Amino acid sequence: MGRYYATAQGEPSEIANAVEMHYKPVGPSDRVPTEPVSIAVALADKLNVLTSFWSIDEKPTGSRDPFALRRAALGIIRIISENNLRFTLKVDADLLAFFHDRLKVTLRDAGARHDLVDAVLSSDSNDILQISQRAEALSTLLATDDGANLLAGYKRAANILAAEEKKDGTRYDGPVDQAAFRLPEEEALAFAVDGVHAAVAAHVAKDDYKGAMAELATLRAPVDAFFTAVLVNDADPAVRVNRLNLLARLRVTMHLVADFSKVAG
Repeated sequence: MGRYYATAQGEPSEIANAVEMHYKPVGPSDRVPTEPVSIAVALADKLNVLTSFWSIDEKPTGSRDPFALRRAALGIIRIISENNLRFTLKVDADLLAFFHDRLKVTLRDAGARHDLVDAVLSSDSNDILQISQRAEALSTLLATDDGANLLAGYKRAANILAAEEKKDGTRYDGPVDQAAFRLPEEEALAFAVDGVHAAVAAHVAKDDYKGAMAELATLRAPVDAFFTAVLVNDADPAVRVNRLNLLARLRVTMHLVADFSKVAG
């Protein structure tokens, strides 16, 4: 009715449509706003509701949600996702965590694996579209042989690092010394990781997560070759530390797009 009244009194069509659409979507099958003014008003309305209730510590508990705050959050997620909006949610940490929980439900209902969603989510992730794109790109990577084998190589590297860091009481993140290499496979892996690190960072800066994952896939061969030929815990302490730093560099490179330690398998 608001749209009819607005039209009758001569308001522009985008204003009249925004009056109708500001409360949408009201359910999973309801349509979302698609016009700029309607989108802006609908987002403002729902964000105002959520931030206001959070400010008085009135939040959903269990199955109790008398003010439909979960529906408001899901509506924001749908508006952002279905309109492909880069929209940073600048809300407090607790409300952001609430959005994360709703987004996990949405992505899992759409068929995303729960571990992949966890892998691309961090406590400060505040870009809904980016999270969804990362999860999709990670799923695509792991569906390939290169991705699956790279994950296995990452897990092996991460396990070695975890064991040695615990034993040594330090975290390996130092520079990789080319002069300390003893085998061509470790030199090849270092070269590959350096190139891929730069390429992945460039893709991530452009929000091109499929491109970033494709770059990671190229590490499969040098990682496999490294673990076939190289003993990480060499008797020479300098060689051992350098190889651990190389694996740490691999870990950092892969974490540019996702926390692969959270991926099952």
